[in-house]
Amino acid sequence: MARGLDHIVHAVRDLDAAADLYRRLGFTVGARNKHPWGTYNHIVQLPGFFIELLTLGEPEKLGSDGFSTMFGIYNRDFIARGDGFSLLILESKEAARDAATFSSAGVGQLDALRFEREAKRPDGTSVKVGFSLAFAEDSATRDIHFATCQQLYPENFWNPAFQQHPNGVAGVAGVVVVAEQPKEHQRFFELLADAGATTASGEGFAIATPRGAIEVATPGAFLRRFGVKAPDMSRGARLAALRFPVTSPSRLQALPELAGIAGLYVGNDAIVGSEDAMGAVLVFEPATRKPVDQ
Repeated sequence: MARGLDHIVHAVRDLDAAADLYRRLGFTVGARNKHPWGTYNHIVQLPGFFIELLTLGEPEKLGSDGFSTMFGIYNRDFIARGDGFSLLILESKEAARDAATFSSAGVGQLDALRFEREAKRPDGTSVKVGFSLAFAEDSATRDIHFATCQQLYPENFWNPAFQQHPNGVAGVAGVVVVAEQPKEHQRFFELLADAGATTASGEGFAIATPRGAIEVATPGAFLRRFGVKAPDMSRGARLAALRFPVTSPSRLQALPELAGIAGLYVGNDAIVGSEDAMGAVLVFEPATRKPVDQ
């Protein structure tokens, strides 16, 4: 069964500045959380998808466990090179099965990683949240990690109140990866998404998922489409852009200005480039736009 987009990690040196950026862009940003392996985060929830704003707050807590090595140390080293999108995570119905699939294909470890913690509801009551991750690696992509995520207590994590955003963002439209040779990555992304590419050309390909599209494009195609340069690709392909559908055209055009950012307008899209969005490209587009063909 095809896997939809679950969440993306925006790794940054200054977590407070990242939370402020997303608030100024009209998102509802959750409270700061801490992980046992030393990373801190804020969550921006959308229906079925979230953005994890992340930094390493307590490096002394990094250990040799799976989450320290696959998540904490990786993001520490990523942030040392600069801010940006570091991980792409797709949804999972059974992380253990995904881990076995990735291991058999030679792109992952046999065992999924499981984590649980106590969280507080807005009314102060305690609930459990937890997840299992099955990591997968594209050997030609050193600056993107990938995983699938199985929510263990989804009823305690997802909250419709947190998914209401003043900017009119209604969900996730997709992510865009830049690669010099997109074709080299197609098999991996089809395995990760458990879906075939719906469109493909010499400049890239797209995969429709049940929640958002995965697009892989050349740097030239990315520049022509969005009017901004792709992130530094000296270490290979990069997770470059996150696309949002916006329900109100008037809100869409005003988003960068209201955030105190010049922004860029390409067609009907409002785009915040990586220099203003802490290493990421954020694309706000009309919610009525036709998605990638199923």
